[in-house]
Amino acid sequence: MIAAVSWVPKGASKSVPTAADPPSKEEIEEILKSGVLEINEGTENEENSEDMNVDALKQDDELARALSAADALGKSSKSSKAETDSLTDALRELDMDHYDEEDDGVELFGSGLANLYYPSNDMDPYLKDQEDDSEEEEDITIKPEDAVIVCARNEDDVSHLEVWILEDPTDGDSNMYVHHDIVIPAFPLCTAWLDCPLKGGEKGNFIAVGSMDPAIEIWDLDIMDEVQPSATLGGIVEKKKKGKKRSVKYKDGSHTDSVLGLAWNKEYRNILASASADKLVKIWDVATETCNLTLENHTDKVQAVAWNHFAPQVLLSGSFDHSVVMKDGRLPSHSGFKWSVAADVESLAWDPHTEHSFVVSLENGMVTGFDIRTASSDLSSEPKPSFTLHAHDKAVSTIAYNSSVPNLLATGSMDKMVKLWDLSNQPSCIASKNPKAGAVFSISFSEDCPFTLAIGGSKGKLQVWDLLSDAEVVRRFGKYANKAKPPTS
Repeated sequence: MIAAVSWVPKGASKSVPTAADPPSKEEIEEILKSGVLEINEGTENEENSEDMNVDALKQDDELARALSAADALGKSSKSSKAETDSLTDALRELDMDHYDEEDDGVELFGSGLANLYYPSNDMDPYLKDQEDDSEEEEDITIKPEDAVIVCARNEDDVSHLEVWILEDPTDGDSNMYVHHDIVIPAFPLCTAWLDCPLKGGEKGNFIAVGSMDPAIEIWDLDIMDEVQPSATLGGIVEKKKKGKKRSVKYKDGSHTDSVLGLAWNKEYRNILASASADKLVKIWDVATETCNLTLENHTDKVQAVAWNHFAPQVLLSGSFDHSVVMKDGRLPSHSGFKWSVAADVESLAWDPHTEHSFVVSLENGMVTGFDIRTASSDLSSEPKPSFTLHAHDKAVSTIAYNSSVPNLLATGSMDKMVKLWDLSNQPSCIASKNPKAGAVFSISFSEDCPFTLAIGGSKGKLQVWDLLSDAEVVRRFGKYANKAKPPTS
C-alpha cells in the first residue's frame, strides 16, 4: 500500500544524487549499542526466546550483530564467500602448477607500438569503463524539467520511500519510473517535504516521515542507498522487560504513540508540526531535533495538522474527538478556537487563496468548510459551517486544495474514488474517477504542474491523473493551464 505521497518542487533535487558513504566502524557500533535492533524485534520472538537455551541465544546474538553490520555497510552476508570463490577461480585460470611448461609458440612480448595505438576511442578497451560510468551517471540524472514524487510505501512487511521521476509531465504522455528508494524501519503513515538546510547551504531536499513508531525520521532525498536518517525527532531510547512487565523510555519531548500527521512551516523553515495517536500536537525545531511546544487540545487521537498559508503562526489540528482546534503561536496562553464536527476527522486543509477558510474531511464521508471569522472564544456557541458536502460513500481519507487554481478541491476516499469540486458559489462535483489505486489514502497536487494529481492507495501503485483530460475541468479552469511555476533556482 501507499500511505502518503508528496511532491518535490522542481529544481529542489540534485541533478545527480550522491551515493551514501558506508557507516564507519564507530557508527556501526553506535547502532548496535543504541538497541535499535532489540527495539524493532517482534513480540513473538521475545516470547519464544524464553524457551531457548543460553548457547543458542549467544549464537543468534552474534549472527544478528554480524548481519546488522553487513546490512549497514550495504553488503550481502554472502559477499565474503563470493570473493573467496572468485579468487579460487582466478588462481585456477592462471594454472600456476604448470607455469614453467610454456609452449614454444607462445609470444611473450607484444609486436610493438601497434598494441599501444587504437584508431578510435571506441576500439580502446581501456576507455570502456569510463564510458560505462558516463552512461550510469546519465541514467540517474534528474533533469530540471522532471517532476519528482515521493511515495511512502509498505509491501510484504518491508517499508520504504520510493522516489519517482515523472518526465516532462507538461508534454503529453510521459515516462514514469522509480529513481531510487530508501528502506525505513517502521510502517509509514504520513510524510512532509521540507527544504530546511540541515546539512548547510541555503536549502535542502528532505522528507519527514511519521510512522507506527513514535519517532519522526527526516531523510535526505539527495542521497542514494542511505541507511540512516539525517535527523530523528523523539523516539524510544530503550525497552526493558522484567517478567511480564515492560517499560519503555522515550527521548525528551517525544510522542509516545504513532505519528498520524505532519505539516512543515514554509515561512519558518526549521519548524515542523506533528499529530499523534497519543492525543498530542507537537511543534519541533528540526535543526536542533528538539520539541519546542506540546499542545494538549484534544481528548482522542489527533489525525491531522496544517499551518495557515497567510499567518504562519496559526495551526489547525483535527481529532477523532470530533473537533478541530485553531491555535495562534503568537498567543500561547490563549485557549484557541474550536469547531465541532459530526465524525472522526480524517484530513483538513487551509484554502491557499484566502486566509479565512479551511475544509475538513470526515470518517462518515462528509466534507465541511468553515470560515474562521465566525469563530468565538465562547465554547458554548457553535459556529456554523460555510458548506457541507456528502462527498463519498465511505471515509474521506484525504483532501487537497490546488495552490494555483482557486476554488479547485480534490477528495479521495476509502470508496476507491477521487473527486474534483468547484467551491465557487455553490460547491459542486465536476469530475470523478476510479484511479485503480484501491482505497485512496493520499492525494496531492503538483505546485509546478497544477493540473497533475498524484494518488496513492491500498493497491500500492502510484497513479497520476492529468486533470486536463477532463472536458469539464478544462471548461471551468482551463484558463489557469499555462500558469505553471518555473523551476526554483
